[in-house]
Amino acid sequence: MAAPKKTAQGTWRVQLEIGGIRDSGTFDTKREADDWNARRTIELRTERKKGPGANRTLLELFREYSEKVTPKKRGNAKETIRLLAFEDAAQHKLPLKKRVHEVTSEELGRWRDDRLKKNQPATVLRDMGLMSAVFEHAKVEWKWITTNPMRDVRRPQTSEHRERVITGPEVRRMLRQLGHGKTVRTVSQAIAGAFLFALATGMRAGEICKLRWIDVRGDYAVLTHTKTKTTGRHVPLGPMARAVAERMKGWDDVMVFGLQVESLDTLFRKARKKAGLEGFTFHDSRHTACTHLAQRINVLDLCKMMGWVKTTQALVYYNPKASDIARRIGAAV
Repeated sequence: MAAPKKTAQGTWRVQLEIGGIRDSGTFDTKREADDWNARRTIELRTERKKGPGANRTLLELFREYSEKVTPKKRGNAKETIRLLAFEDAAQHKLPLKKRVHEVTSEELGRWRDDRLKKNQPATVLRDMGLMSAVFEHAKVEWKWITTNPMRDVRRPQTSEHRERVITGPEVRRMLRQLGHGKTVRTVSQAIAGAFLFALATGMRAGEICKLRWIDVRGDYAVLTHTKTKTTGRHVPLGPMARAVAERMKGWDDVMVFGLQVESLDTLFRKARKKAGLEGFTFHDSRHTACTHLAQRINVLDLCKMMGWVKTTQALVYYNPKASDIARRIGAAV
């Protein structure tokens, strides 16, 4: 316990440092300084026993996670943006200045309810998942807390999965708008090729943009990094996919499509608007491909092609019309 020191102004100042935690105070009398000194010393020693996260705030937790954990992840750029958004007190209304071990599930529940007033359940669910991962890392790896407060917060019910299948006429209008032809000389034509390739393979935009020529092996493509697996997967290439790949030769020496995910999505939306179309995104090409492929290959082959671990995932992307199923039943009788 540090002894109070008299200042030139006649007051008494105490400076404490216990376990790397510093605090200080200035008082009118020595007695007041001694009382504060004794009380604060006990408090700091108690806090020190609580662990390394005893005095770390929720804001510090977000920043430490962003600096030390997020950079090691795929998709770290988007996660960094989401973590930075958590620091916006006006938007998220989180107890940022509160110490991590004092954050309660009730506070997080109120934050969830406030977010649901302004955002879709799926968006809130993603934020809750990220925040839970941050708390869990603080608990398991850093020992800052003993429990994850997000575990006791009820997850919102998400809306039904998208069931948008892009029709043939819509595909043709998009290709005309993008200037699809026998050769690829513009970015729009490269996007047209990527769109057709997605319709033929069900590959995601990120997988298509990262596809290199060395990954194309005749009748299949090797994806080294995918959204759900670090080991990658092999995607079979049918006649249309191989024809698209052949058409892309000469556009980029290293990458098949030579596109960035962000520009692909933006330019695709602009082309859709100019074509007078609406209601579908580039990612809906995956739904469309799965719906068509499911009519030609069995569900296990489809899961292998799409990289799904559970066969139930096929139900999310396989979106046939009831009339189509009825027609196939009639044909089978």
